[in-house]
Amino acid sequence: MAGPTARRGAALVLGVVWWWAAVRLAVAPDAGVLEGAVAAGGWGLSLLPVHCVAKSRAVGAVAAGRWGAAWRGERGRGEGGGGSL
Repeated sequence: MAGPTARRGAALVLGVVWWWAAVRLAVAPDAGVLEGAVAAGGWGLSLLPVHCVAKSRAVGAVAAGRWGAAWRGERGRGEGGGGSL
């Protein structure tokens, strides 16, 4: 149980630091590079795809090598005719 608690604690601390930087940039006239870097870094992290799973666990994931085989014109098992690439 220490793992999830530590992750939540780290997320809380990093969130507080980000908010501190964002508010300080908006309010304090002497805010500088440190606050800007923290705010921009936190915003940049929000753009990362965090709701990802491993390809082996993903529903509907394409098997490894399938696109290479299609590019070479090979036909695998279970592929019906009639479609074009």
